[in-house]
Amino acid sequence: MDFETLLYEVREGVAYITLAREKAANALDLQMCRDLQEAALACQEDRAVRAVVLGARGRMFCAGGDLVSFRAAEDEVPQLLRRMTIHLHAAISILARMDAPVIAAVGGTAAGAGFSLVCAADLAVAGESARFTMAYTRAGLAPDGSSTYTLPRLIGRRRTLELMLTNRLLSAQEALEWGIVNRVVPDSEVGATAEQLARSLADGPTLAFGSIKRLVLRSGAESLESQMELESRAIAEAARTADGREGVRAFLEKREPRFTVS
Repeated sequence: MDFETLLYEVREGVAYITLAREKAANALDLQMCRDLQEAALACQEDRAVRAVVLGARGRMFCAGGDLVSFRAAEDEVPQLLRRMTIHLHAAISILARMDAPVIAAVGGTAAGAGFSLVCAADLAVAGESARFTMAYTRAGLAPDGSSTYTLPRLIGRRRTLELMLTNRLLSAQEALEWGIVNRVVPDSEVGATAEQLARSLADGPTLAFGSIKRLVLRSGAESLESQMELESRAIAEAARTADGREGVRAFLEKREPRFTVS
C-alpha cells in the first residue's frame, strides 16, 4: 500500500506506519492527515495486523502542524485546520478503538500534534535524546490530536496545563518519570525495541487486548458499577473466543499458549 507522506508495511503480524516527510521535519499537512486515516483503516481492516508501530524517518519524530502550509493557505487556515483535524482525529479514534496495540517509537523531537500522537498511542518507546513539547500556544493555537483528553489521564490536570500553557520542553527521562512514555532506550535501539515489543504483543490474545483498550478508554465516563458490568461482559466474551479457550487450556497444561485471532 503506497502513500504520499508515510510508509506502510505489514510484517509478521506487525503493521509499521512511518512518517516520511523528513525534509519537513515530518510536520503534518492535509495529505499526511489523510494518509494517517487511511493507514489506520488499513490496520483495522487487516486481520493479519496484531500490533502497530508508529515511527518516523529522519531526525525528528514530528514537528507538529506544517506552518508553511498554514501560511500558504492565508485566510483559509481555519478551514484547512478543520479538514486536517477531521482526518487526524478519525485516525486517532480508529487506532484507539481497534484490537491491535499501538506503539509509538519516538526518535528526536515530538512537538505539537507529534506529541499528541505519542500520547494517543497505547505504549511509547523513546530514545535518550527525544524531546517533547506541546508548542501550540507558541503559534497562538490550541491543542488538537486528542491531547486535551489523553494528557490529563496520563499525567493529571496540573502538569497538563503546565505543558500546554508554558510549552515546557520535556526530556525523554522526564517523559518517562511523568508516565508519558513506557521505556527510554539508546537512540540507536528505538526501532528495534519497539519492534520487539510489537512482535511479542502480536503473539498475544489480540481480541483480549482490544477489550482492554476499550475498557480503559471508557473507564473515565463510567461509575464503578457500570464499569464492572462492562468488565463482566468483556471477560465473558473473551471466554467464548478460541484465544480464551486456548489460554485456559495452556495454563492448565503448563505450556505456552498459541493464540490466533478468532
